Amino acid sequence: MLFPLFAGVDTLPGIGPKAAEALATLAITRPRDLLFHLPSAGIPRRSVARLADLRPPEIATVTVRVQRHAPPSARGRPWRVVCTDGTNDLTLVFFHARQAWVESQLPLGETRVVSGKVELFDGLAQMVHPDHVLRPSDPPPAAFEPVWPLAGGLTQRNLAKAVAAALDRVPPLPEWIEPSLKAREGWPDWQAALAQAHAPARMEDLSAAAPARARLAYDELLAHQMTLALVRRDRRRVAGRVTRGDGRLVDRVLAALPWPPTGAQTRAVAEIAADMASPHRMNRLLQGDVGSGKTLVALLALLSAVEAGGQGVLMAPTEILARQHLAALLPLAEAAGVRIALLTGRDKGEGRGQVLADLAAGLVHILVGTHAVFQPGVVFDDLRLAVIDEQHRFGVAQRLELGAKGQRPDMLVMTATPIPRSLALAQYGDMDLSVLDEKPPGRLPIVTTAVPDTRLEAVVARLAEAMARGVRAYWVCPLVEESESVDLIAAEDRFRMLRARFGDTVRLVHGQMPPESRDAAMADFAAGRAQLLVATTVIEVGVNVPEATIMVIERAESFGLAQLHQLRGRVGRGTGASSCLLLYHEPLSESGRRRLQILRETEDGFRIAEEDLAMRGAGDVIGTAQSGLPRFRIADLERQAELLALARQDARLLLDQDPELTGPRGQAVRTLLWLMEQDRAIGLMSAG
Repeated sequence: MLFPLFAGVDTLPGIGPKAAEALATLAITRPRDLLFHLPSAGIPRRSVARLADLRPPEIATVTVRVQRHAPPSARGRPWRVVCTDGTNDLTLVFFHARQAWVESQLPLGETRVVSGKVELFDGLAQMVHPDHVLRPSDPPPAAFEPVWPLAGGLTQRNLAKAVAAALDRVPPLPEWIEPSLKAREGWPDWQAALAQAHAPARMEDLSAAAPARARLAYDELLAHQMTLALVRRDRRRVAGRVTRGDGRLVDRVLAALPWPPTGAQTRAVAEIAADMASPHRMNRLLQGDVGSGKTLVALLALLSAVEAGGQGVLMAPTEILARQHLAALLPLAEAAGVRIALLTGRDKGEGRGQVLADLAAGLVHILVGTHAVFQPGVVFDDLRLAVIDEQHRFGVAQRLELGAKGQRPDMLVMTATPIPRSLALAQYGDMDLSVLDEKPPGRLPIVTTAVPDTRLEAVVARLAEAMARGVRAYWVCPLVEESESVDLIAAEDRFRMLRARFGDTVRLVHGQMPPESRDAAMADFAAGRAQLLVATTVIEVGVNVPEATIMVIERAESFGLAQLHQLRGRVGRGTGASSCLLLYHEPLSESGRRRLQILRETEDGFRIAEEDLAMRGAGDVIGTAQSGLPRFRIADLERQAELLALARQDARLLLDQDPELTGPRGQAVRTLLWLMEQDRAIGLMSAG
């Protein structure tokens, strides 16, 4: 029954090869696509009984009698047609008009209904190129006319005709929305919603909250969440292994901590332990703000795997991060009496061979590593849990490769980039979610100030005073080398300037340095041999030097909000009072000013992520290339987050009640999945 909607768009009246080509640029190749190509604006047309009642400038519809034609007086002049309603006049103006056409449209003495924009010219009312010239017996123009986005040589008229023909092909379909939800929201049926969305009667009908549009957005979100729910169910059907620890190692680590875990950490650990102890394979996302203590949660989960007689692996995207994780975990692993080892691409020779041999023999309990962990020679004795840090740096294929290292190990994915809940549901909806939304005790707030870069000298002088007291600081620059097109100060230039001022206590770190030099500079800074680290954004994620208490970010207005928040999170990790200085270059754009203001107001990464989403849009926040975000035609992730959460709940509930989607509503949802081209879901439906 959906076949007519999936025919070529050129099967619709008025759509020839040229129009089809233009529609293709709007990603419209079939009638189905046209149904979801909704009007983006509307033109209100006031119907006016007498010309005396016109209020120029306005778009109006009037009935007039054609009084006389005034052909162009010279080349390039318009053709004018003077019309009257018996008391007042209205001049219709046509440029480049053909005489035969004008005279046939507006014969002398005849009555016509004309509609268009009325303006005053030399005190007289005129209408240039009326939108409509109709006979009194013709249907009048709509009081509110939809305006669709166009491309190429398309006109509103031929698009409206094609949309009407596509709507004629819409079959009556069974209802896939839960009846009580549909009644509560006051949503129309699917067919009626399409008809209403394409024929708005007023401006409010164009808003995302209008019942017809909200219903169509929900359809898209439900199809998407249904797909993710099916993927999740499918994963859960693949039996995992029951991994249940006895708590002895976890208790030793908790006893060695300087303060107890936060409520959020305790909750996340319990959720992970319950998943690991179930017969299903865990697939969980641990989302935590900068400094919320994800590493501790990961370690306690890994220790549960060790308690159950297995092994765990923690994977980081860079060597710096992997070494840092090792340094943070070693003292706690020692307290638990657990052996932990490191494996990176740089480890060669005898040492590497020994680690691999011990790993295969089960003598290494926890492996910390980079991409090197994927290599064929890396064999575990019994891998139970794989933890991946900074998920967005790894592809899905790599996650699968890691999963193949054991007998279906549980997966825990961590990210320090707070993602607004709506995007987390859209992007990671197939995963269970744990959120760390508390800071560990003892963390002092970071004082954030914004200063124009004209005060650079004063900033350096203040830095000198702090360094004289033994303080360690970061200085972040936007680019590595001068770029002609972007006037940003290079890290190397700034390094030379600061080195001249502070001597050998300054180090430089950027992404184009050999890993050995970068690690050496970081090690000097962490050990206190260096006091000032000049860096690019390579330090954005995970660098942990609790003694560093000052962060200077140069050209702060050129960074995104989330990135500024990540950079600021490199300080305030110890017990000392920390500060972050945002150096900006005047004049600031409105959005640049807003970003710096939000950062000064809050340290809450989730609020910052929501603001970032509102300012930049979904694709940019996650980075469209690897965002994995679905492309919706009607639904708007930024503004309809509550609809998305509703769709997720609904999809999971339906699958619980009707796992094979064979009941009446399940069958209707199958139709929705075909309509929305959720092929991945269709492939996973086991029945029918």
